[in-house]
Amino acid sequence: MSQQLPLTGIRIIAVEQYGAGPYGTQLLADLGAEVIKIENPGTGGDVSRFVSPHLIGDKDSQFFQTFNRNKKSLRLDLKSDEGRSAFEELVKTADAVSNNLRGDLPAKLKIDYPSLKTINPKIVCAHLSAYGRDNSRAAWPGYDYLMQAEAGFCSVTGEPDGPPVRFGLSMVDFMTGSMFATGLVSAVLGAERTGEGCDVDVSLFDTALHQVSYPATWYLNAGDIVTRQPRGAHPAIVPSQLMEAGDGWIMFCCQTQKFWERVAEILGHPEWVEDPRFRKVEDRRVNRALVQDTMEAVLKTNTVSFWMEKFGGYVPAAPVYDIGQALENDYVHEVEMVYEDKHEGMPGQKIRLLSSPYRINGERLKGGIAPELGAHTDELLK
Repeated sequence: MSQQLPLTGIRIIAVEQYGAGPYGTQLLADLGAEVIKIENPGTGGDVSRFVSPHLIGDKDSQFFQTFNRNKKSLRLDLKSDEGRSAFEELVKTADAVSNNLRGDLPAKLKIDYPSLKTINPKIVCAHLSAYGRDNSRAAWPGYDYLMQAEAGFCSVTGEPDGPPVRFGLSMVDFMTGSMFATGLVSAVLGAERTGEGCDVDVSLFDTALHQVSYPATWYLNAGDIVTRQPRGAHPAIVPSQLMEAGDGWIMFCCQTQKFWERVAEILGHPEWVEDPRFRKVEDRRVNRALVQDTMEAVLKTNTVSFWMEKFGGYVPAAPVYDIGQALENDYVHEVEMVYEDKHEGMPGQKIRLLSSPYRINGERLKGGIAPELGAHTDELLK
């Protein structure tokens, strides 16, 4: 980076493992924060170092590399007297202590604000748990897929005549990690202003329920329960769904009337605009299946690439790719969303990873790998 990153000088002690918490602190590391990852020597460190497939040696994995770039690794047993003493010395120099432990554990490990405020009154203690720390489920383990089920996600995912379906990716983990990072930085800003830190909490369940968003508002105020629509369609806007072309699938998002008019134009049927069955979004919603059949009769006459040449930049549409196609997309390389870096565990080749989603002054934040277990222990404990 040609300029100083915005979080340079912020020190975060992270008691974390696996996905959601490390995802959030990696965002902060991307932005310049010094993230010190506490790893218990008795357990071999973060469990994600051993997540297969695609292990790298005996203490690293491609999974671990996904969530931990640009962090420092400190071997420390918080339950030992020596480890606790070293931890408290670090707290004196830190801006925040983060964790993604089960909700009942931060108080037991004394890594919450009441336990640390006498050591550093400005310390922010950020907690990411499954269900929170102060309710009947505090001691419950919990994971992304469970939240998708209980918060209603699975009920609106998949085809109407099929079983409930979860997202193909762990989006509750990633969104909670993002909320976690936002809450932590906000609390640090507040502590800088007031001189007093705090506890800040997010949970997988709360975040998942919050993401139900406007369907929740519709239910709470109108009793309207949104259900699954064919082809992953938007509950209110038509056409905003998957459509089949001659050799694959295209996702359309005609969120405004002008885009419907452009679809009609490109497909060679301008008369659709004035057809009383299709004229307004309310008409198209009533005739959702007919809109699909009418469009697909034309789309199936040619290929996805043919139609994307017509729609690209003019109508909100995207081809449906598998993960390989998505990553080999020319646009991905244009915007530098994949980078390479050296990794001693992969001699003769470089590890390829996704870049940070952030740009600073137009420059993509990218580069860096996750640390070896305990790589910074001596440096940090001196």
